[in-house]
Amino acid sequence: ATQGAVSLENVHPFTREMWGIQWTFAHNGEVPKFTVPRNPQEENNSNNFCGGTTTDIPLLGKCMKAVYHPVGDTDSEAVFCAMLNALRAEFTTLPTLPVLYEAIQRLCCEIVRGHEEKTIFNFLLGCGQFTMFAFSWPGSRDGSKVWNGLHYLVRWPPFSTAVLKDVDYAVDFSKTNTANDRVAIIATKPLTTNENWKEFKKGELLMFSNGLPYS
Repeated sequence: ATQGAVSLENVHPFTREMWGIQWTFAHNGEVPKFTVPRNPQEENNSNNFCGGTTTDIPLLGKCMKAVYHPVGDTDSEAVFCAMLNALRAEFTTLPTLPVLYEAIQRLCCEIVRGHEEKTIFNFLLGCGQFTMFAFSWPGSRDGSKVWNGLHYLVRWPPFSTAVLKDVDYAVDFSKTNTANDRVAIIATKPLTTNENWKEFKKGELLMFSNGLPYS
């Protein structure tokens, strides 16, 4: 972990209930706007945290009061709670998916704004059982050559054999899927060598519904 202690409460994915729907969130990167100040001097000079304490999280969008609060101490869970707080402040029930997409896109822009160079913000946000949002603001941490971004592909019939990239192993998906299946896979890096992975553009938000991407 680059933010927060190694503990059960900091384990991804994070989950919360809103509007009778289970929301899940997993994140790869670092978000300066939601990073707890590392020393008292930083805390006193920081405008990131409401009230000037490390127990508060920034308010996004139209949110005036937080309902969801992080249990652990990661920037990932803090971002998740802030996004849900903002959505709950804007809508009283689940909006249509195009409207929800636009709202999440605005929140992503707000989260990155002012920290464009230092932010690495790649996340998966699950809304119920069949819909997931994925956003990428890629980058490398200071002193590292590792590029943190997102890639995706969609598998549908006729299924073929995929050759894994990091081990000498192949999977014949025609034997594990049916003609009615369609599967979207999202990963930091391509997992196979013989499939057409697509890299997210910087600042791109995609909504995956029933295995298909929409923007």
